[in-house]
Order: sequence, then structure tokens, then C-alpha cells
Amino acid sequence: MVKTYKLKLVAEQHLRQIACGVCLLASVTLVSASCAEPIDFSAAWQQVQEKSNALLAEQAGIDEAQHKRESAKSLYLPQLDLTAGYIHLDDDIELGAQDILDSMPAGALVGSVLDTLAQSMGLSLAAIGDGLTSTISESEVWTGSLNLLWPLYTGGRITAAQDIAAASVAEAKQQRNLKRNDVFEDLCKRYFGVAFAGQIVETRKEVEKSLRIHLEHSKLMVENGQIAEVERLQAEASYDRAKVDREKSEQDLRIAEAALDSILQHEESLQPASPLFIYRNLPPVQTFIDQTLAGYPGLAILDAKEDMAKGLTRAEKGKYYPEVALLGHYSLYEEDSLAMELTPDWFVGVTVSVHLLDRSGRGGKLQAARSLTTRVEALRNQAREDLALLVEKTYREAEQAIAEHDGLASSLRLAEKTVELREKAFNQGLATSLDVIDSRLYVAGVKSQRSYAAYTYVTRLARLLAISGGMDEFITYQQSDQ
Repeated sequence: MVKTYKLKLVAEQHLRQIACGVCLLASVTLVSASCAEPIDFSAAWQQVQEKSNALLAEQAGIDEAQHKRESAKSLYLPQLDLTAGYIHLDDDIELGAQDILDSMPAGALVGSVLDTLAQSMGLSLAAIGDGLTSTISESEVWTGSLNLLWPLYTGGRITAAQDIAAASVAEAKQQRNLKRNDVFEDLCKRYFGVAFAGQIVETRKEVEKSLRIHLEHSKLMVENGQIAEVERLQAEASYDRAKVDREKSEQDLRIAEAALDSILQHEESLQPASPLFIYRNLPPVQTFIDQTLAGYPGLAILDAKEDMAKGLTRAEKGKYYPEVALLGHYSLYEEDSLAMELTPDWFVGVTVSVHLLDRSGRGGKLQAARSLTTRVEALRNQAREDLALLVEKTYREAEQAIAEHDGLASSLRLAEKTVELREKAFNQGLATSLDVIDSRLYVAGVKSQRSYAAYTYVTRLARLLAISGGMDEFITYQQSDQ
């Protein structure tokens, strides 16, 4: 009886020492955790939207498409060019009387008449020719002019180009929405991944603490001859393994925190303030399917691509129609020469051109554009089927996670009661150390499984809301945890 009383005193002393150590460890952990700035999910999502390089890149894509659309509006405007040039000829251009006579059908007859007249006046025909020679243009020529080209009709190609540019803007905007969905889902995985990893760490710490106490009990019982040495060795091996598992879970937590800091792009480490949650009153799955098919950015991207394909078809078809344009020219500077005197200072006109034979393969390009339209329509139909299946699958996975989390509640109560009974039985010599260890590990396994079920639910809910365009409702579900 005295021996048993001494054993209890020693055990209580060891327990007090262990408790003091645990309190000190907890205080150190609390101080280190307080260094990290807490942030709730709503603030984290707002921060990611402001700083995400992926979203900034997509916004730049929207700006690029909008600038191209603005530039397409100028296709109907006239083109006015200011040109200046310098031309060097191998010799001056001259026109003499003999050149004119040589170009005339009756030049020989006219020449003989002129020669007779020249001789009657005491002159030669060569002398008359030299006197009548004129310099049309010198060898160096400088020019400057304004040239106008104004397309009046292009067979619908300008309108098609503008429609394609507008569809490109719509596509860029939907690409950003699609990327926003991906970033939201990625943030949920990283943010609540830290929360999940933190719960695993706490579970491992509980296991380590309980096995440390069990090891101390085993040592005392071995000293008092109540259990065999092998029981103590089992307790020690399990305790060492628990320390390794705890250290590994802490490393996993650091990795998760680094991933979260990376997406938040914050200089200081941030800690999630929003825990894992379960919202059980989800709308019917058909509601999510209808919302997805009505507003999923991927389908809107295919709609924009179809508009571009139709615009390309009209542009290729326009190559079979005539082109009408207004043209004009105005000379700003001209040399003082006969050639420039003979050239008008300005002119305007209208040109009409029709490609009778075309070597660009316009027929094949037209058929290719029509095939592209058919392809986009088929892709959209297939995408709608795949999206409906994806929503159905994600919804069922979320429901399964809820069922698993709730279903393990009774298992957790049973496991905790089993630990209590096994420890009592061990202290009375009716159970082995391995029985206690197994019961403790089973409790940790059930807790970890429930945490993973909650994490699975949150990630599936995030995907479901991202696909259906209800990301703003995620915060409402989180705050309405039931």
C-alpha cells in the first residue's frame, strides 16, 4: 500500500514537470505565432486580386485588345501621305526640233520644207534645230507632294476586321475572368491548406504529448516491477516516432505557409484567420449546372471565337467583291522645268478594282474560315457537356466530404473513450503498452481524417463556386458555417 502511494506521488511529480514543460512550449509557440500577421480570407482574396501577376498580365491583354479595336476604327478614315524625293538622271532630258520631226509620220517632208525656207533666209536647218531645242528636265529632280487614298467600299472587309477586333476584346475579358477563377481556387487551396496543415500539427503535438506521458508512466511502472521492459521500449519507440511525425507536419506547415506568402506577395508572413468550415445547406446541383452553363467564362471565350470565325468568313468572302477608293494628289514643290509645267499641280479621282484571278487562295481560305466556325460550335457543345459533368462530380465530392466529416464524429468519440479505458486498463496491468499506443494513434488518425474531409469540402466548394460564377458567395457560406 505504501509502495503504491509512493508510485502515485512520483507519477504526479513527473506529470507536473511535463505539464510545466508543455506550458513553456505552448507559450513559446504562441509568441512565435503572434509574430505573423493574421489575415482573413476576404482580405486575402482582395489582396490577391490587387497584386496577382497573372491577373495583371490578363489585364494587360485586355488593354492590348482594346487598343487594337480602337486602331481598327481608323480603317474607314482616309490615308494622307506626305512624300518628298530626290531623283538623279543620267543626263538632262532635252527635246529638239529634229526629235520632233523624227517622231512625225511626215517628218522628212516637213524637214525638207523647213530646210528650203532656212536656206532662203541664209540659215541652216541645224542652226534652227539648236535654237528650238528645249530642256524638259535637268538630271537632278526634287519633288514634294501630298497623296490621298480613301477606301469607300471594300466588300465588307473593314467591317469584318472591326468585328474581329471587338470579339478579341470580349475574349480577353473572359480570359481574365477565367484566370480569376483559377487564382481564386488556387488561393483557397493555399489559404485553407495552411489551416489544414496547422490542425495536423496540433494533432501531432497532442499525440506526442500523450505518448510522452505514457512513456513516463511506463518508466515508473518498470521501476516498480509492474510491467516488463519491452512495454517501456514500445512506449519509447512510439514516442520517438511521434516526434518525427510532429516535426514532419511542422515542415509541411512551413511549406504551406511559404506557398501562401508567395500568392499573397506580402513581405511579412501572414497567418490565416479563417478556419476550415462546413456549410451543409448547399443549393441543388442543378442550380450550379444552370449557373455554370449561363456564365462560365470558357463558354464565353468560345462565343467570342465564333464571332471571330464569322468575321473571318465575311472578310474572306469580301475578296470576291470590287474595291472602290477615292484618290488624290497635290504637288507641294516642283522644279522650274518644262516637265513640271506640263504636270498638273493636283488631281482627284475614283478607282475601282476587281480581282479576276487571285493567287492568295481566297477560295480555300473561305472554306477554312467556315470550317473554323463549325469547329468552334462543336467545341462549345462538348464543353457544355464536360462542364455539366464537372459540376456534378464536384458537387458529389463536396457532399461526400460533408458525410465523411460528420460520420467520423462518432468514431472520434469512440476513439477518445477507448483511450481512456485503455489507459486505465494499462495502469491496472490489464492492457499492454501497445494497446494504449494504438488507441492514441487511432484518435490522431480520426482527427486528421476529419480535418482532411473539411479541407476537401472547402476546396470542392471553391471550385464549384468558381465554375458557376458565384465566388462572391464563398464568403457568405464561410460566415454561415452550420
